[in-house]
Amino acid sequence: LKARLACENWDAPLIVTTNVQLFESLFAARTSRCRKLHNLVDSVVILDEAQTLPPEFLQPILDVLNLLAKQYGVTVVLCTATQPALASRQYFDRGLRGLEGVREIVSDPDRLYGELKRVEVRLPADWRTPTDWPALAGELAERDTVLCIVNRRQDAREVWRLMPSGTVHLSALMCGAHRADVIRAIKGRLEAKRRREDCEPLRVVSTQLVEAGVDLDFPVVYRALAGLDSIAQAAGRCNREGRLERGEVVVFVPPEQRLPDQIRKGVEACRNVLYGYVGDPLERSLFARYFEHLYHACDLDAKGICADLKADSELAVSFRTAADKFHLIEDGEDAQVFVRYRGPDGSDDTIDGLLGKLEKEGPERWLLRKLQRYAVSIKRRDLLRLLAQGDLREVQPGLFVQASDIL
Repeated sequence: LKARLACENWDAPLIVTTNVQLFESLFAARTSRCRKLHNLVDSVVILDEAQTLPPEFLQPILDVLNLLAKQYGVTVVLCTATQPALASRQYFDRGLRGLEGVREIVSDPDRLYGELKRVEVRLPADWRTPTDWPALAGELAERDTVLCIVNRRQDAREVWRLMPSGTVHLSALMCGAHRADVIRAIKGRLEAKRRREDCEPLRVVSTQLVEAGVDLDFPVVYRALAGLDSIAQAAGRCNREGRLERGEVVVFVPPEQRLPDQIRKGVEACRNVLYGYVGDPLERSLFARYFEHLYHACDLDAKGICADLKADSELAVSFRTAADKFHLIEDGEDAQVFVRYRGPDGSDDTIDGLLGKLEKEGPERWLLRKLQRYAVSIKRRDLLRLLAQGDLREVQPGLFVQASDIL
């Protein structure tokens, strides 16, 4: 209990948390969220994968990081292979208040970046002509060991359906426990193929969930056109261990589709930077240009939080209004469902025991944390349809559980 409270209150020498927890706590207006913030004084805050800071909240995030550094002795370290353009700059119509005093802590990063080059990236021959899914599936089927990453869940399902039997599918529509088992099996097969103990083809179709924090090493990676940072992250799953002289990364233009706004803006910024470019698409200097294009296309304070926190007169700061607006993950967009995943061989009954406790004892905090490994997010319209069909049931107010085996 003492260890758990220390973690929740950040009262320990080392705290590992998420960007969501960190920044929503910094902008919170509730005592329970704010009582731990004093522990940030004179600390070192390491932001891993800094390029994933959401552009629509970027200005208030940079403002609070500058405040921590100037007033509270905090040192901020940004870790990423695709450093975002977070210095102050003035666009023709507006500006960005960037981080102050930014400097590299690695000596000669350009030399190191070049020495660590492990892949060759092939860009589309024609940026306007898409590759249809059957043609892509046919090309992937000719590869013995290949990873294909697409932008949407439905794209992953469509490509997977067109692939030969045995192709592996990865998606955020699989619960965390299921994804972990599949990724573990992929790693095992990759290692077996390196030892020449596995002669069967290994082809994986995935959404971008494999692009951060997943240690896969494929000789060939296909990536649907996306933001330049996403292409670089996909390249990080190719020849990751440097066993080959060069891995192969193939960028293709997917069929016309309605993309989420942030992915669409990333695609447009990537086209602006790479169209007609003849050098290495992952050249380190290109990322600053890419993020400048991306940030210019975005409202960096989409919720107007900076205005709420600006004191025009005494006691005029709208802390609660700003806190209500600052949600890196919007509530109400998707609904969470607990699925009855029983492990790769179907014999693990852990989920059944947890769901039994949920129905009998209610949503206790420790229990919901354990159940997170079995949760998936679905659109609310799909939730209502599945409830009407009897495929889901509501076991506690707002908590939904798989009721049939057809999901």
